[in-house]
Amino acid sequence: MSVDTTYPDTVHYRGLNRPTHIEGSAHDLHVEGRIPPEVDGAFFRAIHDPAYPPRFENDVVLSRDGMISKIEFKNGRVSTGIRYVQTDRFLAEREAGRALFGFYRNPYSDDPSVAGVSRTVANTTPYFHGGRLFISKEDGLPYRLDPEGLGTIGKWDYDGQLRSETLTAHPKVDPETGELFLFGYEADGLASTKVAYCVISPNGELISEQWFDAPYCGMQHDFAVTQTHAVFLVYPTIADLEGMKEGGPHWIHHQERESWIAVMPRYGSVEDLVWIKGPAGVHSFHVMNAFNEGSKLHVDQCLFNTNFFPFVMEPSGIDMQVEGALTRWTVDLDDVAAGVASEVLGPFCEMPIVPVADIGRPYSRGWYLTLDPGKITMLANGPSEVVFNCLQRISFPDRSIASFSQGPGIGFNEPVHIASRDPGHGGWLVMMIDRVIAEDHCAQEVWILEADAIANGPIAKVRMPFTTCEQVHGWWVPRNALEQAIPA
Repeated sequence: MSVDTTYPDTVHYRGLNRPTHIEGSAHDLHVEGRIPPEVDGAFFRAIHDPAYPPRFENDVVLSRDGMISKIEFKNGRVSTGIRYVQTDRFLAEREAGRALFGFYRNPYSDDPSVAGVSRTVANTTPYFHGGRLFISKEDGLPYRLDPEGLGTIGKWDYDGQLRSETLTAHPKVDPETGELFLFGYEADGLASTKVAYCVISPNGELISEQWFDAPYCGMQHDFAVTQTHAVFLVYPTIADLEGMKEGGPHWIHHQERESWIAVMPRYGSVEDLVWIKGPAGVHSFHVMNAFNEGSKLHVDQCLFNTNFFPFVMEPSGIDMQVEGALTRWTVDLDDVAAGVASEVLGPFCEMPIVPVADIGRPYSRGWYLTLDPGKITMLANGPSEVVFNCLQRISFPDRSIASFSQGPGIGFNEPVHIASRDPGHGGWLVMMIDRVIAEDHCAQEVWILEADAIANGPIAKVRMPFTTCEQVHGWWVPRNALEQAIPA
C-alpha cells in the first residue's frame, strides 16, 4: 500500500513550517565578525518538524514532532546538530510509517492502535538542570536528552516519584539557589482542573509536589516565581471535553469569562493559595519576569485582549481586532480585595527574556520580539503568516525602549542572553535569523548582538549549513555546565 507523503497547503505547513525531516550535524561553520569569549557553550533550540503528514489536514502546528537543535560555540569555532526527539508517539508512527495521532490534544481523534500511548511531541522548550538536558511540552512529561549527541534517553518522571501527568514548558530556575520550579495543569487527565506545583533541588531531586484545583481548566502556558512567591495565571481559553469527543478542538476561548491570578509562598502550602480575579477575556502566553516590592507583587507579561491563535479564535466565534502590550499586573498581598492593577509598559510583544541572574527579582532591562510595520515579511511562521522582525529592549525604571529591526525578508527568533565577564558590560544576545531567499524558502544565520546596544546590529554572524523549521524556544548552557553533565 502506498503512503501519502503530501502535506496540507495550510499555514501550518508552509514557509518556516515547511517540513524538512533533517537530522544531521556540521562543524566549523562560517563566521563573520568576532565571537566574544563569553559565548562559549551551547544554544539549544526546540524545533517542530512533522515526520509524517497529519492524520487530518486541518490539524495545527502545535501537533508537529519535536526536534532538538544544538549550536555549539567553542574556542571561536561553531558546530551544529539536530535530531528528532524519540517520543513514544514518534516511535509508534515511525513503526507504522504514517500518522496515527489525530487533532492537537484530542485523543478521541486517534487511531485505535495508539490508545494509551503518550501523545506529547516534546516540541516547545529545551532546558538544562541538575546536569541533565530536557525538552518539554505542557501536555505531557519532559524527555531527557544527551547534550552531546542529542539522542533521546527517555521520559523523565523523577524516578517514578512524580504523580503529575504533565509539566510546563516554562520551568523557572532560581539563579541563587539553583532550584527548579515547575507546574503541570490537566495534571491527572484530559480537561482536568487539577494543577501540580513542584519544587526540584539543585541536583535534580523532587522535593515537593502539591496539587490544587483551578477555577476551570484553562490554558496555563507560563507562570512566575519570585524570591518569595509562586504565581499561577489562568486565562479563559478553556478545555472543551464534550466538543473533543465529537472531534472538535481542545480549546475554546470564552471572551466573557474572567481570568485569575493565584499567589502562594513558593515554599508554602497550596492551602495558602490566594485567588484574585482578573480582567475578562484576556490571554497571555509568556511572562517576562515577576518580582516583589514590599507587599506588592508585580507580574510583567505579554498580554492580549484575546487568545490570538487563529485556530482558537475561529471555533470560539471570536471576530475582533487583536491588541496586545507588555503589561504589568500588580497585586497587593496586604489588600488582595483590591484586585489586579494593570499597567501598560511597552508595545505589542512576544518571546520576552531577562538575564538569568534577574529571574524572580527586580530587574533593570528585558528584551522581546515585536513587529516593525514598515518592514513586514509575510511568511508562515508558527500559527501565523508573518514573522517577527524587530527586537526591543525595555529599561527600568524609566521604561525607555531601544529597537533593532530588519526587513523585509528577515525574521527574528527568540534570543538567549549570555552574561559578560566584565561587570560593566551588559552581555550578549544570541539569536537565530530567518532570511527569505526565494518564495517560501529561507536560509538561516545566528547573530550575536551586544545586549545593551542592540541598535548597533550584530557584531558577528554565523551562516547555518541547513535550514530548520521554526524555532519555538531556546536555552543557553554555558561551557562549565556542559562539562558537568551527568552521563545517561
